[in-house]
Amino acid sequence: MSKTRLEAFSDGVIAILITIMVLELRVPHGNAWVTVQPAVFTLLMYVLSFIFLGIYWANHHHLFHTTQHVNGAVLWANLHLLFWLSLIPFATNWMGENHFTALPTAIYGFVLLACAIAWTILQNRIIAMQGPHSKLREMVGEDYKGKISALLYLVAIPLAFLHQLIADAIYVAVALMWLVPDRRIEKKLEN
Repeated sequence: MSKTRLEAFSDGVIAILITIMVLELRVPHGNAWVTVQPAVFTLLMYVLSFIFLGIYWANHHHLFHTTQHVNGAVLWANLHLLFWLSLIPFATNWMGENHFTALPTAIYGFVLLACAIAWTILQNRIIAMQGPHSKLREMVGEDYKGKISALLYLVAIPLAFLHQLIADAIYVAVALMWLVPDRRIEKKLEN
């Protein structure tokens, strides 16, 4: 089956998730800096989550450039990824409203870990669909970047109960690591 419907649906879902997050931002009542202060944490979380969703959107775009069609397993793996991505607005809002306290910070990390695992599953379903001479397998190789990301999330989740700022720094580090779309795929597609 054609991949265009899957791509269009995924783009729409990610756009809606970003819209939901921005609608959760509350306008301060007043025009002094003191009225903005309660919203700072939520705004910071919005920025971080917007970056994560943008990273997934950009890399999803690159990922589907490696294939001409999809099968049922890829469709379900993509829905699995979208499910976990759809929890980002909830985790973002909860963490922001609670000023980065332990449990919301850990849950945010859990959602990010689940997204990373779902991404790996989607990637592996595409590789399996492409068969032994998979273009995607050649492009991503051992996927050390993906494995390091998951490992960092696994470290950050329990750290959230010891020191939330260290867990937050890890989440930011992973986002920075992925900020530029996956060049491995871009380079191979250019050749």
